[in-house]
Amino acid sequence: MFSDTEVIEASRNFVCVRIESYESKETQNIVRSHLQGRFANTAFCILAPDGKERLTRSGRSPRQVSLDLDRILEIAQDYQPKGHISESKIPDFNSFKLALNVASADQRVLILIAGNNAEVANTEKRLRSLAWSKNAIGRFQYDLETDAKMWKEALSKRGRHNNGIFLIHPAPYGLKGEVIERLSLDSSSKKIAAAMARANKHFAATTEKKNHSEHVSTGRRTGKKIEMAIEFGEDRDGDGKIDHRRRRRN
Repeated sequence: MFSDTEVIEASRNFVCVRIESYESKETQNIVRSHLQGRFANTAFCILAPDGKERLTRSGRSPRQVSLDLDRILEIAQDYQPKGHISESKIPDFNSFKLALNVASADQRVLILIAGNNAEVANTEKRLRSLAWSKNAIGRFQYDLETDAKMWKEALSKRGRHNNGIFLIHPAPYGLKGEVIERLSLDSSSKKIAAAMARANKHFAATTEKKNHSEHVSTGRRTGKKIEMAIEFGEDRDGDGKIDHRRRRRN
């Protein structure tokens, strides 16, 4: 659904937030608040600019709000943006581990901006216009980090530096990553844009589209697993505990 052309076009009129629902109890509670206390790995609702007032009912997907997206587009017309998208911050993840995993799941190049607080903040501002440009939007994931211990073990040897702009090809299960290219933090916008284009072209040429069932089956068979702060699963009865399927009798 989220690759549907109409959905993508409609999303351009909104600030779209993907909640990291297994990363913390706090974010999981946000999901529960939209599902009447229940928990699932997806929830959908349109909020007013204050981030609190609900403009639609909550559900598992946009289709539960508007089958043809007309209602969603009507809401957008009532809230016209006051700034320009190029001024918007670059999306950031709670952790590098999660960023690498999501980039792998979405089959996107991951761009890691690493350095001290001031370096990361300055670089993030300079990259906004590139991240939201027509040639880059929707093609990359981003992560901002200041602690090298968060990423060094997961990356290839080219990622052993303490700072820089790393363009990363995530492994199929998002547990490791290969640094396609590394740039210094003071690289020009032109140089960074060229590197992003090369990385995306390389990724597209060397990555096969995943078949979900085969991917999951192979992962289970080979013991691929990522640990999160919150237990995986859903709480459909809203009792505050993840539901566990009963074991089938032999």
